[in-house]
Amino acid sequence: MISLKLTQIGNSTGVVLPKEALEKLRVTKGDTIYLTETPDGFRITPYNTEFEQQMSVAREIMKKRRAVLRELAK
Repeated sequence: MISLKLTQIGNSTGVVLPKEALEKLRVTKGDTIYLTETPDGFRITPYNTEFEQQMSVAREIMKKRRAVLRELAK
């Protein structure tokens, strides 16, 4: 478990992630990370779960309507 400390950043409160956490998340300065609420608390991830859900739906539609999309591409 990694302990994080809240710190004052201008008029806001922020969390500084240690180097080890950044490496495990595979993120660097300037990247966007997402905080999502789960039944057990919160989860920090570099992946936008809402976008992934939308892409899953889009992939399913593209799979079902492959012939129509090919005709439209002509």
